[in-house]
Amino acid sequence: MSAIPSDLDFIFSERGPLASAVDGFRARAHQVEMARAIAQALAEHSVLIAEAGTGTGKTFAYLVPALMSGGKVIVSTGTKTLQDQLFDRDIPTVRAALKVPVTVALLKGRANYVCHYHLERAAADGRFGSREDVRHLRLIERYARTSKSGDKSDLGEVPESAPIWSVVTSTRENCLGSECPHYGKCFVMEARRQALAADVVVVNHHLFFADVVLRDEGVSELLPACNAVIFDEAHQLPETASLFFGESVSTAQLLELARDARAEALQSARDFAPLPEAIATLDKAARDLRIALGDDSGRVPLKAAQRHAGFDAALDALAGRLDDLGALLEAQAERSEGLHNCWMRAMNFKQRLTRFRDEADAGHVRWVELYSHSAALNTTPLSIAEIFRRQIGAQARAWVFTSATLSVNRDFSHYTGQMGLGEARAESWDSPFDYPAQALLYVPERMPEPNTPGYTPAVVAAALPAIRASRGRAFLLFTSLRAMREGHELIAAAFEREGLDYPLLMQGEGSRTELLERFRALGNAVLIGSQSFWEGVDVRGEALSLVVIDKLPFAPPDDPVLAARIESINQQGRNAFLEYQLPEAAISLKQGAGRLIRDETDRGVLMICDPRLIGKSYGKRIWQSLPPMRRTRSIDDVREFFEEETKPRMSAGERE
Repeated sequence: MSAIPSDLDFIFSERGPLASAVDGFRARAHQVEMARAIAQALAEHSVLIAEAGTGTGKTFAYLVPALMSGGKVIVSTGTKTLQDQLFDRDIPTVRAALKVPVTVALLKGRANYVCHYHLERAAADGRFGSREDVRHLRLIERYARTSKSGDKSDLGEVPESAPIWSVVTSTRENCLGSECPHYGKCFVMEARRQALAADVVVVNHHLFFADVVLRDEGVSELLPACNAVIFDEAHQLPETASLFFGESVSTAQLLELARDARAEALQSARDFAPLPEAIATLDKAARDLRIALGDDSGRVPLKAAQRHAGFDAALDALAGRLDDLGALLEAQAERSEGLHNCWMRAMNFKQRLTRFRDEADAGHVRWVELYSHSAALNTTPLSIAEIFRRQIGAQARAWVFTSATLSVNRDFSHYTGQMGLGEARAESWDSPFDYPAQALLYVPERMPEPNTPGYTPAVVAAALPAIRASRGRAFLLFTSLRAMREGHELIAAAFEREGLDYPLLMQGEGSRTELLERFRALGNAVLIGSQSFWEGVDVRGEALSLVVIDKLPFAPPDDPVLAARIESINQQGRNAFLEYQLPEAAISLKQGAGRLIRDETDRGVLMICDPRLIGKSYGKRIWQSLPPMRRTRSIDDVREFFEEETKPRMSAGERE
């Protein structure tokens, strides 16, 4: 790595290259301070936690030093959408402005690339659920012959949610690797070759933990070869890392194994009669396990699953059928790479199932996630701190963790404790926005307690006057899907009753991207959402002027992983509410609040309906973590705020 660039002040100045390349660029003192801190971390191979308020310009603050560092940098972000934004827009802009000859690669998970082997097999199999599947398959076949990337997002004619994708892409389990007959033209391997050769590689958190930390074949070379890892949207890491440092085996995976084994047997072992019968019995055993769990849904502890009379017997039967199929696949494995792969997968699933049933390991929590047609058996570590600390200590490199929400009132101890970052340097830079002038925090009076039956109707009743004052232009964010649906029904009825003609949108009526485009275009819409709209949503301008949040976002205490962590912390004589639940809620609320003010000209009201924000002693700790908005309990102040929209506003300097 090179030394800290000496010309960062000029690069980020009004006369610098970024100002010339970016429309509306503004020099921000905090942006250059953040860039300087990141450049220092890159030069020293140290760990930096960098919290930057909305509007600081954190993306450019880390990209400039990353592109000028002279080393190999992995940039990991929260979603594929943000990956594409970095790769297609932000990095090319900075690279052109700085005139640095760095090479950049975009790397996604296997499921994003067409697999020639599985595409060929699906076409040969010829069994499809619908005519639409057949039409999509033909489009994918044509695309695979001409595409250089094989990235399914580049084939707009086939929706990313189309069922056909699951049979024409590979998973870590069913990829044949170097033994595949199409290995030489594999899209996944080509993307990885480009990533190995590039100076900057853009991945997402799921891929980083699944394919890098867990040393997936081929990608394990990425991490040792890099000089720095920069995590954007780093507040998501504790949950993502917990998922991938744990283990899971699902009935859907076992059904997929049965499907693949059936196809391979037809192709390479038609004369071996016991195999189809063993495949059929595994298929039935996987379905029976889901049936044994009844109509339950969501995440449940293992003990709750075991209360279903047939669960343990169904689990025993599934393990037995998996053993039987594994033995038969082993006997036939030499006949084709596909059969050998199925045998290895069966053995891997058997090991995971055995570990799931081992209740002697107190460091993990076992739980079941139930979907409408499948069940996943999960083993999750109670803490990832020690595991991740080992990853960081494995080799000298820089690690940068950045987000708008990593601390609770500038206290980073919750985050550093979760991630095992110990005494890492942590810095926080405030947003440049003038929150006292641009925003109002409104907590309505006389709200009932959040756990009472009439709470959502009370939220809607309190929100309606604010919606009228803002003339629509609102997000209503609920902490549960049930409350969201109830809120939508009540709002729709109220709009009809009161003759309010604001367009009403709800999460689930289309993709998030489609809904946001409609919301922006309408200009006076009201969007009802849940967790999907709490973060990663950017609506600038007057289209969003009111954000209503129903409750403080405490995670449900009956969640099996959270419940186990709370129990573990309390058993150690500590206070799980103050140490874990409260910081988590404060950070999540900061994310939701961050939807409101997105640039220097935005104005808006943040309405938090939960009376605990004022009435409980811990409420102060939460609202002090929010941006420094003016605060009120009066709806009249909200009305006055919106009436002032057309009046000229003074800057902070003029008020002083």
